Amino acid sequence: MADLYQRLGVARGADEAAIKKAYRKLAKELHPDRNRDNPKASERFAEVTQAYDLLSDKDKRAQYD
Repeated sequence: MADLYQRLGVARGADEAAIKKAYRKLAKELHPDRNRDNPKASERFAEVTQAYDLLSDKDKRAQYD
C-alpha cells in the first residue's frame, strides 16, 4: 500500500488545512470529468480521494499513523 501522505504530496506531519488544500488541488487536476480520455487519471483520483478520506478523519488518521 502506498503511503497516503505521498499520494497527496504532503509531509507526514501536515495539518488538516494542508491536507485539504493538497486534496482540492489534486482533485481539480485529476477529476474524471476533466480527464475523460485518461483512465489513469480516474484511478489516481480514486486513490487521492481514499487518502483524503482517511487522513481528514482524526480517528482514522491516528490509527494510520
